Amino acid sequence: MGPRAGYQFQVMSHSTVHVIGAGLAGSEAAWQLVRQGIPVVLHEMRPRRMTEAHAGDGLAELVCSNSFRSDDAENNAVGLLHAEMRQAGSLILGAADRHRVPAGSALAVDREGFSAAVTQALAAEPLITLVRDEVRGLPPAAWDQVIVATGPLTSPDFAAALQTLTGSEALAFFDAIAPIVHKDSIDFDKAWLQSRYDKVGPEGDGADYINCPLDKAAYEGLVDAMLGADKIEFRDWEKKTPYFEGCLPIEVMAERGRETPRFGPMKPVGLTDPRTGRRSHAVVQLRQDNALGTLYNMVGFQTKLRHGDQRRVFRLIPGLEGAEFARYGGIHRNTFLNSPVLLDPLLRLRAEPRMRFAGQITGVEGYVESAAIGLIAGRFAAAERLGRAPAPPPTTTALGALLSHVTGGHLPAGVGGFQPMNINFGLLPPLADEPADKRRGRAPRKQAMTRRALADVAAWLATVGVGAAGSS
Repeated sequence: MGPRAGYQFQVMSHSTVHVIGAGLAGSEAAWQLVRQGIPVVLHEMRPRRMTEAHAGDGLAELVCSNSFRSDDAENNAVGLLHAEMRQAGSLILGAADRHRVPAGSALAVDREGFSAAVTQALAAEPLITLVRDEVRGLPPAAWDQVIVATGPLTSPDFAAALQTLTGSEALAFFDAIAPIVHKDSIDFDKAWLQSRYDKVGPEGDGADYINCPLDKAAYEGLVDAMLGADKIEFRDWEKKTPYFEGCLPIEVMAERGRETPRFGPMKPVGLTDPRTGRRSHAVVQLRQDNALGTLYNMVGFQTKLRHGDQRRVFRLIPGLEGAEFARYGGIHRNTFLNSPVLLDPLLRLRAEPRMRFAGQITGVEGYVESAAIGLIAGRFAAAERLGRAPAPPPTTTALGALLSHVTGGHLPAGVGGFQPMNINFGLLPPLADEPADKRRGRAPRKQAMTRRALADVAAWLATVGVGAAGSS
């Protein structure tokens, strides 16, 4: 989709913005800029230089799960973020909606189709110049406005340059990815199709997940095998790096307590084994990973087990005895900034304000959250190029709450310990009409917060300009 009518005269009077990194955040930032008529040079180092996790050269490649999580805008904070981003003309949400696969109430996508759609949309945009090369070190001084969206796998050279500039060490954590299994290798004499509580999603029918049941003996045997398996050993300098709590390897969960996985990704609630008519002791769920429905990923089974042990251990799961793996799980080191200290309220680096940051490197966690910060950064940069003061989204919205978290709004001055965060209702301010000592039930409260957020984001967008809807 090209620029909207009337943009050509603006292009001549507005300077280029450079966006470094064409993942979810960089792609979204570039799209938001060109929707406002601002030309962009989009820099992507792949395939000249690959990362530990990426497999190809597509833009916005999903390297972990294929799920954008819950699409329930009334009761779930990430569903609310989806709704806000759709209102803002998000390229990422538009592509996700067009390439969604059945996943109950979640928004999951065919990862190849999704990446191809984003790549095609950006490549076809006349205002975007895509440069396939790595930006080594700090951007040239001539680039007077830059959005850095290099992600959690920022190249060592660039990370080192940032550390030199800021005088502050970037924080880091490990992120793990789950295995993907060929559906035709799953034994459906033991496994069955069902969404938790039979919940029907937009593309599903209430039977969107493959469920593998474990009785107590099978569960205990699986835990024993995971605890005794050969794991990837960290190097000395990595050993003190914390995990992100929302993405713990399954064997690390088991190390924290044998019952921990059974109350996490292996919880059996809302699922009935059709062979017995009862709830199992534990359940392993697999979620569709591609549009053809031939690949399924093991939900919550991110792991640092070595590949041979993954094959041996996960084949202990009833229904997966003959499982063939399209991709084994893995682990990689993610890097993020101490953003409340290093960034100002408009996502600019305090030590070098021409550089604005976006995406997971800022300390948000999750695909949608990363793209959301890219959306905000792109709009901030566009406003500056158009001679307007950037207007942050209200903190009563999911977009504004994420921005506030990243820039220190939820941390007392001088307090350390900044950690990555998914969007959640706890980041939004309480309702004005809700007494602190007499709170409503959780569901009505969330729905009221959602109504407030959607009204406030609509008012914000009416003020700053929505821009054209995402297209691919």
